[in-house]
Amino acid sequence: MILVYIVAAYDSTSTTIASTVKYLAELPQVYEEVRREQMKIANCRGQEEALNLEDIKKMSYSWNVVSEVLRLQPTIAGPFREAITDFSFDGFLIPKGWKLHRAVHGTHKNAKYFPEPDKFDPSRFHENKIVPYSYVPFGGGAHICPGREYARLQILVFIHYLVKRFRWEKVIPDEEMIRDPILRPAKRLPIRLYRHESC
Repeated sequence: MILVYIVAAYDSTSTTIASTVKYLAELPQVYEEVRREQMKIANCRGQEEALNLEDIKKMSYSWNVVSEVLRLQPTIAGPFREAITDFSFDGFLIPKGWKLHRAVHGTHKNAKYFPEPDKFDPSRFHENKIVPYSYVPFGGGAHICPGREYARLQILVFIHYLVKRFRWEKVIPDEEMIRDPILRPAKRLPIRLYRHESC
């Protein structure tokens, strides 16, 4: 259980940030839209004034981008559960005690729920039109991650300060993401940073 909490508290957030940095490097138009949103927030504050909860609430496009990153590259492949009673699913009997694994890509990349499932499209999450339980990077129902909002806060604050100050490019353009067992960049995602002149 201790390892589960360490992974949940650190690895999942850092992996999501790494995946987001990867996609923003690969998709300059998405990066520009994220930066536009973040600069609008930054320009309403004093230079040294910290972000507050109202600022985080204004980061809707940035969170849609992160949500699409998590749809395409969830940090874990899916949760394990144990059947507490016999039940039927899709015509199959699942006996009590069997170990079950829910593969999140079963719905995350299912064209029934996400048309053109391999396309990066943050607009899927606009106005929260997602079918319940089709998108589950934080689990769902009684097993939803209690740290979900904290992770959201960490990721958005990191993105704010990163895009406000820098643009970047990947040093290894075709670097793969691998699972070992958690998702991570195969070569640690080295990037080259370029400071924005206005910062």
